[in-house]
Amino acid sequence: MISIEAKNISKTYGRVQALRDVSFTVEKGELFGLIGPDGAGKTSLYRILCTLLLPESGTATVDGFDTVRQMKEIRRRVGYMPGRFSLYQDLTVEENLKFFATLFGTTVEEGYDSIRAIYSQIERFKDRRAGALSGGMKQKLALSCALVHSPSVLFLDEPTTGVDPVSRKEFWEMLSKLKERGITIVASTPYLDEVRCCERVAFLDQGCIRGIDTPEAILSRFGDVFNPPGIERKNVLTTQQPAETENAVEVEHLVKAFGSFHAVDDISFTVKKGEIFGFLGANGAGKTTAMRMLAGLSQPTSGTGRVCGYDIRTEYEQVKRHIGYMSQRFSLYDDLTVSENIRLFAGIYGMKDEEIKSKTEQLLRQLRFEEHANDLVGSLPLGWKQKLAFSVSIFHEPGVVFLDEPTGGVDPATRRQFWELIYDAAQRGITVFVTTHYMDEAEYCDRISIMVDGKISALGTPDELKQHYHLPDIDHVFTYLARQATRGGD
Repeated sequence: MISIEAKNISKTYGRVQALRDVSFTVEKGELFGLIGPDGAGKTSLYRILCTLLLPESGTATVDGFDTVRQMKEIRRRVGYMPGRFSLYQDLTVEENLKFFATLFGTTVEEGYDSIRAIYSQIERFKDRRAGALSGGMKQKLALSCALVHSPSVLFLDEPTTGVDPVSRKEFWEMLSKLKERGITIVASTPYLDEVRCCERVAFLDQGCIRGIDTPEAILSRFGDVFNPPGIERKNVLTTQQPAETENAVEVEHLVKAFGSFHAVDDISFTVKKGEIFGFLGANGAGKTTAMRMLAGLSQPTSGTGRVCGYDIRTEYEQVKRHIGYMSQRFSLYDDLTVSENIRLFAGIYGMKDEEIKSKTEQLLRQLRFEEHANDLVGSLPLGWKQKLAFSVSIFHEPGVVFLDEPTGGVDPATRRQFWELIYDAAQRGITVFVTTHYMDEAEYCDRISIMVDGKISALGTPDELKQHYHLPDIDHVFTYLARQATRGGD
């Protein structure tokens, strides 16, 4: 029995054609994947199927109801988790759930059986604001909100972006249980292990369906997109001469406390100049808090740290001048053009006008952005934004660049291009301090640390850690350590 049917769907935004004659069907109770690179048209298709957007041409039905003529019927029957959590950050867990229940004409009590297995895991935090939740907890709350009215179809637009590997695995276990209840699920994801959890997948590229088949068949057929060749690079620690091994980052007994809660709990480590240092940990382990202290954006409670030779306690303004920083929410202005963003940040970093002009032209050529210099950043695909944000963060040739989950939600081919930029920066002597939830990226680092409950539980090269724990890859090492966390939900 067919649950979803799209026939020749097309959608344009001005000169951009987001979707072109897209046709496919999804069986009732099927777990169907919708995959493709950034800007492929996935979100536009989701919004059309959820009746939030009208197609230019073509038709679509969900549970037998037309998405244009029978919107109200469809909205009663679907749950939708957009790419960025559809939560109100200033409302509590319970208030968010009640709001969505009311929106769908029901109550939490009436819909509790539909969400019991998921919501019960976070219910003890019902009075906590959504903005204070970890990524994994936000994920569970958003899914609870999407399920509270007992939908028959669930649309998930990259629901695990920015979530640690352990929480991702738990999320897909929840989806398999929802499938057992007969719910039809359509999910998009940039993670290949999640793609393989689907029964069938459709590969969407430049607004067109290029193939529909089993995950393995699609990943094999389009290996250039989903399985790009790895990157070869010599480990900086084995190639540096003694004179080149000075520390770019030094941390001793660093602590950051919020009341009685120690987000960062006595960590010590060093990072060499030109090293790519991976800073891993589950959501809430303390990574971002530690990074903000090292970047001069937050003061430690106790302990010491030096970045580029400057004390993070007393010389934090000097630290800021000698580092680059790229946060999870890119440090770019969407309503400025590409060139305007480059000039703005170059000026903030104190660069001179002549140098800014020549280096801007060079950067645009390097990124192949010459034709997009005057495009608004908000109009760029996600992968382009990330490459630009990284390039802007090292435009002034800092001693250290801090990257907080820089490739979240990006397809494998674009992530590979991003890491080529990272390797090039490290080759020029820039120290790269990076957090990531992609464990294949952790393998690209010279050394990695893994934080658990605010402490560093493991530190070494990827090979050293795999050998120490007798595990085949960093994904298994990470999962083993992260599951030992005791401070739930923080």
